[in-house]
Amino acid sequence: MTNNNSGSKNEEEVGSYFLEVARGAHKKKEEMEMEEVMEDEESPTELNTINSSGGFLVVSTDKMSVKYTSVNLHGHDVGVVQANKPAPVKRLVYYFEIYVKDSGAKGQIAIGFTTDNFKMRRQPGWEPHSCGYHGDDGLLYRGQGKGETFGPTYTANDTVGAGINYASHEFFFTKNGRVVGTVYNDVKGSLFPTIAVHSQNEEVHVNFGQKPFAFDLEDFEKRERMKQQTTVEKISLPPNVGHGIVRSYLLHYGYEETLNSFDMASKTTVPPVHIAQENGFDEQDIMYALNERKTLRQLIKNGEIDAALGKLHDWYPQIVQDDKSATCFLLHCQKFIELVGSLEEAVKYGRIQLAKFFGLAGFEDFVQDCVALLAYEQPQESSLGYLLEDSQREVVADAVNAMILSMNPNLKDSHGCLQSCLERLLRQLTACCLERRSLNGDQGEAFYLHRVLNIGYGILYRDSLALQ
Repeated sequence: MTNNNSGSKNEEEVGSYFLEVARGAHKKKEEMEMEEVMEDEESPTELNTINSSGGFLVVSTDKMSVKYTSVNLHGHDVGVVQANKPAPVKRLVYYFEIYVKDSGAKGQIAIGFTTDNFKMRRQPGWEPHSCGYHGDDGLLYRGQGKGETFGPTYTANDTVGAGINYASHEFFFTKNGRVVGTVYNDVKGSLFPTIAVHSQNEEVHVNFGQKPFAFDLEDFEKRERMKQQTTVEKISLPPNVGHGIVRSYLLHYGYEETLNSFDMASKTTVPPVHIAQENGFDEQDIMYALNERKTLRQLIKNGEIDAALGKLHDWYPQIVQDDKSATCFLLHCQKFIELVGSLEEAVKYGRIQLAKFFGLAGFEDFVQDCVALLAYEQPQESSLGYLLEDSQREVVADAVNAMILSMNPNLKDSHGCLQSCLERLLRQLTACCLERRSLNGDQGEAFYLHRVLNIGYGILYRDSLALQ
């Protein structure tokens, strides 16, 4: 079963790749958490009393309502007030509402969005880089004095909302819980929720989400996501491509029993899979040594590192002949980790097997992390606790799996042994989503690959259990 044709350079690349994966496991988790914190933008919470046309209106002490107290004489004595923060952009939709308590003398109330340099004595929509839905005439104004037919008028006791749909690049407005209409958002830069009053005694209360909206925003977002999903599902693909990708994933990682159950369950429902011709993928590359890879993966996942090393010595001695290779290093580290609960045995093993890696470039920092586990009474709760998780065993099992795949004398793609087709597809998906979001000025929902993976693996795991 031994194969001496594999280049040592390829073996080094595979081992080094998974050493980096192991080293970066906790950093990746921290980075994912940091990404989500960074995406958690500040949202408007109240009206901005500093940047407003204060000579014509009065803002309540709680900064959640505004009243026009003057007598309007011309188009430059509008009472305008913005929110204290711009609308957050890293989400699917932003939305806020106003309740018209009093429509005043003329009902010249408006709701919309303006930029930070907007002229604060003009109605939203009357000036460039702004958009506003006006209550007295029901017109929509977009950067000029002339309005366009849009929706019904609104007056006292009406609740009116304004939102930004980042998926469709549109403004939308609502009245009493129903969408009035939408219009394309061509305004660049940060947009502030804005309200305006322009006749005596007009009074409105604003809701930035502190209490339930009259409009069902959650349902709106759900329907927007369904639209996106429907668009994706309209893309024409051969019916067996998804089946082939799942099958290649099971093959790649040596899940032989699940693969057999999967094939049996889909035998009568899925036509023959020919993804090799369509995607330059050769199934024979990952069929190699399937039974041996399955056995070794199970041993490592069970923490039986000595047994795994024994099998490797018997089946693939060239993988473990260099006791200072990255693959052997990961196996020895994992054996040490398995012994952490037994201090004396762990120390003894570390002195024999890990000591030789101290001082070696690329290994020393990881060795130090492993050894540092002994310093904690409850290592699982420490900053190094990730080393004791099942995911760390998976990394070692993946490394051994890839090393065996790289030994295939007929291997056509040396990089194909590192990741499955599914994972490479997800990397491409991530790149495309990030690029699309960048082209949209970083607006819209953030894409988190780990969320997709967790959902995808959860479904795959659930289905595999059902098949067994």
